Amino acid sequence: MAIIGKKSSEFLTRYVNNASPTGFEAEGQKMWVDYIKPYVDEWELDEYGTAYGVINPGQDYKVVIEGHADEISWFVNYITKDGFIHVIRNGGSDHIIAPSKRVNIHTKKGILRGVFGWPAIHTRRGKDLNSAPALDSIFIDVGAHKKEEVLEMGVHVGCVITYSSELEILNDRYYVGRALDNRIGGFAIAEVARLLKEKKKKLPYSLYIVNAVQEEIGLRGAQMIAHRIKPDVAIVTDVTHDTNTPMISQKKHGDTKCGDGPSLTYAPAVHNLLLEMIIETAEKKKIPFQRAASSRSTGTDTDAFAYSNEGVPSALISLPLRYMHTTVEMAHKDDVENLIKLIYETLLKIESGHSFKYF
Repeated sequence: MAIIGKKSSEFLTRYVNNASPTGFEAEGQKMWVDYIKPYVDEWELDEYGTAYGVINPGQDYKVVIEGHADEISWFVNYITKDGFIHVIRNGGSDHIIAPSKRVNIHTKKGILRGVFGWPAIHTRRGKDLNSAPALDSIFIDVGAHKKEEVLEMGVHVGCVITYSSELEILNDRYYVGRALDNRIGGFAIAEVARLLKEKKKKLPYSLYIVNAVQEEIGLRGAQMIAHRIKPDVAIVTDVTHDTNTPMISQKKHGDTKCGDGPSLTYAPAVHNLLLEMIIETAEKKKIPFQRAASSRSTGTDTDAFAYSNEGVPSALISLPLRYMHTTVEMAHKDDVENLIKLIYETLLKIESGHSFKYF
């Protein structure tokens, strides 16, 4: 039986379509907090915007489930005298995909629409025919004739820019859109909170449902909130690459496929006993899963939690994703359901005072 119903699906659509660029996550966080309020006992917000709800607060033993709220974007960096806008990255934005994309420039006057322009193929000859977009060559056109007009529109250096694509369902099996990295993670942990409430589960510890900011520029929100909460255990969810699409080496990036279940990562920051608990839970509950390995950092908030305070047993449950950091990120609906189930079922296995010491 599907656990993502109509109300949840409507929230996911609103939540993904809302812009939440790194450093400017507030509107998305308001939306997320409003959704989880009925399912938690209290909620808090830190100074940089990380939001979290708490179930069964006040217990000595604290468990975190976490996703991150921010998406990649661009900053206005320079406006030419002719009114064209040059940009720099805010997070890992891909300049290769930018040309011909529609964008929203966020100003105090509201959203200003623009496009990433690119010279027509007819105008490129010789060595320029196959010129690839570069960070210093892409530009935004807002239909202005000069710099002064752009400034009058409310645009200035530092304005943040997001793509305007929205969520859709492809072939009744894939979510497709921008910012599934990692809006789906925030959605998943919110759904776990909903399930705990609706199924009237009583946890023997305090559960913190954390939607962290600023992951895309170095796990910064997770670093801050880990020191505030000081959890005993952390289960982090983020996205990982589907390596079964063209042009990706499985020998280099592993074998992960959308539709085959969430991916469990082996890595130095991942606590083996917590990982084993998750695997045993998946096997017992017949939840499909895949395995992956990271040689050093996982590149996710898992590392921030694991190495915080005096060390926090942490694990990573990833959602396979196609075309990460594009406007057509794709996640299989079954994987999202199984991600939610696996986090939920694992939480029911953790006991108050649970020790994860190896011996």
